[in-house]
Amino acid sequence: MQEIVLHLRPRRYLVQQLFKRSLQAVENAVKVARAATGRPAVLVFEHAFHGRTLLTMTMTSKVVPYKRGFGPFAPEVYRAPAPYPYRGVTSDDSLAAIERLFKEDADPQTIACAVIEPVQGEGGFIPLPEDYPKRLQELLARHGILFVVDEVQSGTGRTGTVWAIEQYGVQPDLLVSAKSLGGGLPLGAVTGPAEIMDAADPGGLGGTFGGNPLACVAAIAVLEEVRRPEFLSRARELGDTIRARLELLAARHSAIGEVRGLGPMLAFELEEPTPELATAVTSTAREKGLVLLSCGLYGNVIRILVPLVISDPDLAQGLDLLEESLVDASSRAA
Repeated sequence: MQEIVLHLRPRRYLVQQLFKRSLQAVENAVKVARAATGRPAVLVFEHAFHGRTLLTMTMTSKVVPYKRGFGPFAPEVYRAPAPYPYRGVTSDDSLAAIERLFKEDADPQTIACAVIEPVQGEGGFIPLPEDYPKRLQELLARHGILFVVDEVQSGTGRTGTVWAIEQYGVQPDLLVSAKSLGGGLPLGAVTGPAEIMDAADPGGLGGTFGGNPLACVAAIAVLEEVRRPEFLSRARELGDTIRARLELLAARHSAIGEVRGLGPMLAFELEEPTPELATAVTSTAREKGLVLLSCGLYGNVIRILVPLVISDPDLAQGLDLLEESLVDASSRAA
């Protein structure tokens, strides 16, 4: 357990802190950061998805289907561009925009935390550039702002390491996890050092299903499994196989603009920033028995999230169906 959660605390402490949080972990991470810093504001990023409660919906960067008709939204949430190299936004651009935000709209001394996904999930499977997390953390630290990593989608082995942020060589102040963590049962978690986690008053965090014993037992089993070298090695092998196939697909089909992701958390973005072809691909795939999801601000990204226990024959068949669906959908569009 100690290695799994970035060496933040001994095992006993982590089990206590990891599993007592309620389902909406991102919201609790912000509450912890506010209590620890005494500051109200939150910094988030373009293309982010953080949840569907009032605060996390405000933090999310997409109107339809997540925000339309559900305002007014929470105050003191500020947004900056996230790196998006394929669409021309570099690490330098993003960091400069944050510095400008601190001059124009948000006093950094009022910001409790910045929350970011190592791989932006709903935003289009956009991995952070290699240099960005460390540089961002250094910028935040200069202003006393906590660095919160949202690993709800990218964590628990999904990128070939237990947590995606491990691949960037930085340790966040708080780490948020959920989804795969519960092994199919509803569970969210916030992990961090005692001096931050214990800032909230007793009883200040909780929920009807917080600390569900069955979900906690399932999560322990999940974490013990995904930390095994054999499991992680297999996840990385899947990532290599899928990426190689997607690169071949991109070479054959000019509609694909970029293949990207970390480990087996992969996607390809279609060149045109419109949803029509992606919708046609997912619909065609469904007719063939393959479930695909699109994502991205414009719905033009096809994401690949195969089960990490998939067999090689099933993976090959799924990738074949993916290519068939792209060919058929492209032909209909033409």
